[in-house]
Amino acid sequence: MQKLGEFKLPNFFNYPPYFTLQPVRETREKQIQLWKELIIDFCRTQKIFVIALEVDFPLFSNAAIERSLSHEAREAFLSALVSDGRAEWMDKGHRKCLVLWHRIQDWADLIINFVKENGLEDSVMTVEEIRSGVESRGTELHGIDRTVLMRALKLLEHKGKLVIFKGTSADDEGVKFSL
Repeated sequence: MQKLGEFKLPNFFNYPPYFTLQPVRETREKQIQLWKELIIDFCRTQKIFVIALEVDFPLFSNAAIERSLSHEAREAFLSALVSDGRAEWMDKGHRKCLVLWHRIQDWADLIINFVKENGLEDSVMTVEEIRSGVESRGTELHGIDRTVLMRALKLLEHKGKLVIFKGTSADDEGVKFSL
């Protein structure tokens, strides 16, 4: 089985037709499903949150079989993730895509579990501590994209689980948990 770093690539990755958008609807649907799963799995294991269509992305080419996805195929596969609620276009031109390997609600649930597991129910933390602090090391929250984190925190704030405090800069924004 071929690997990309430590990531094990599926068998279809070595099958040249999967690097070309398939014209038959049933085949294309299967192709899109396989690529969606691959992109989500790869992004989760590599902690990748943003894919830029104009920038080389390791999954979108396979030197061993001399194949690369066309721009149209890349956009089709990412658009399918957007349709499933697993990604969002970051710009109107569809040049950058925010990949949500967990939906925002799932990230919010991870934050709640993190707070409970660390006894932080009535504590204050900075946003940066949640993303890169000692407590978050070894968790999925460590290294989380700031945009994704802020959206999950705002969802929890809306539900009354916390209050976000604005600082003088993005580095000193704080969160007061009230679970």
